[in-house]
Amino acid sequence: MMHMYDGYNFGGMHLLWWIVWMVFIIWIFFTPWYIPGNRGRKDSPLDILKRRFASGEITKEQYLEHKKLLE
Repeated sequence: MMHMYDGYNFGGMHLLWWIVWMVFIIWIFFTPWYIPGNRGRKDSPLDILKRRFASGEITKEQYLEHKKLLE
C-alpha cells in the first residue's frame, strides 16, 4: 500500500495557507492609519472654545474670559 504523505502538508492546503497569510499581510500594510472615530487627533480645550465662538454659541466676552482661564 502506498502512503499519501510525501513530505507535503495536505497537498493544496499548503498553497491555501500561503494565500491566506499574504492577504493578511497586505491587509495590515494597506489599512489606512487614520480610521474615523478611532485614531483622530483630540481637540484641545482652546480649539473647542474657538469652534464654539465661531458657531455663535458664546459671546465675545465669554470667549475672552474663558481664553484667559485656559492660557
